[in-house]
Amino acid sequence: MGTIPGMRTEEKLVAAGVGAGDEVIVPSYATAEAAVAVRNVGALPVFADIDPVTFCLDPVSVAGTVTSRTAAIVPVSLFGHPADLAALRQATAAPDAPVVVEHELDHAAQDIVRRRANAAYLDARLSGVVTPAVAPGVVHRYDSYVVRVLGNGRPDRDAFARALRARGIRCHVPVRTPVHRLPSFMRDLWLPETERAADECLTLPLNEVSSRRDLQRLVSACNALGGLLPTAA
Repeated sequence: MGTIPGMRTEEKLVAAGVGAGDEVIVPSYATAEAAVAVRNVGALPVFADIDPVTFCLDPVSVAGTVTSRTAAIVPVSLFGHPADLAALRQATAAPDAPVVVEHELDHAAQDIVRRRANAAYLDARLSGVVTPAVAPGVVHRYDSYVVRVLGNGRPDRDAFARALRARGIRCHVPVRTPVHRLPSFMRDLWLPETERAADECLTLPLNEVSSRRDLQRLVSACNALGGLLPTAA
């Protein structure tokens, strides 16, 4: 199983020989871009669940969706955390199916360093929300800084977002409706981690130009809402 660099996702699928009658495994917790690309080449998008830590395709879930018609896998490096391509290769029972990596945003190295420093500042100071986790040995680009709002004494995600906006903090829900629940891709399946992420995740404002004052204001607004993390999953 190889990785095809460059080109748009649809072009990569065509180059990999994907076409009518094929199946391509894609995440549902993402934008619809990958699923649309698969459908545009005449193939069927098959949705797998995500890893709850990285938000990328879960190799175990992928392994459970592989069939004799699986022609490719399209992992999405969601929010800047790269997908575990090696684990996806090991998990699949279709060794000839390519991993078609979506185009990633180009960022200067110094911008990534600044975002990582800003993310570390928030990680150390935010309370009552689950801050982004990073798999060992991985460089997270922090294209988005996404937390989980779990409740337990704190407002649910949507109420939490409204309260932040009332305090002047721009935040948004990264994926409100998983792709497999969109009318154009409706599937009768249950992806528990995808559903949970859609209910809990919130993107907080962070980038390479965020000032220390911006970050302090964000921390104060979030922590002022109170609440504790649950002690058990």
